[in-house]
Amino acid sequence: MRCGIRIIPTFDPKVLATIRNWIVVSEALTRARHARSMVIRTRIRSALGALGLYVGAALLIAYFWAHAHSGEHGLEAKLDLVQQEADLIHDLAVVKAEREAWEHRVALLRPNAVDPDLLEERARAQLQYTHPRDLTLTLKRR
Repeated sequence: MRCGIRIIPTFDPKVLATIRNWIVVSEALTRARHARSMVIRTRIRSALGALGLYVGAALLIAYFWAHAHSGEHGLEAKLDLVQQEADLIHDLAVVKAEREAWEHRVALLRPNAVDPDLLEERARAQLQYTHPRDLTLTLKRR
């Protein structure tokens, strides 16, 4: 209403028929039908987004687990180091036993306590001397 004058629109029947046809044609795009498809798209998008996050997190965890397991400083490398340590400890024990045996033999050769059996063994080896009761075997050379 303007200035107390009421404007009542009057439409031509052809115009009204055109408007009705337009309304019928565009019912396919009404808000109700359009809103449902938008909700479905939103739900699908949110579900795929959450699924994508879970898949991304799983791939990230798998990447770090693989490197923690088989990387340069991973679990397999630690097992290899433990095995090497065990081998080296065994080798050390063998070398220590050999060293003790040599130290014992050297102690027997000291001038203040010469072992007569060891002295006789070494003298025979160097002089190529045999005792009359020793059994000597000669082998043919091939």
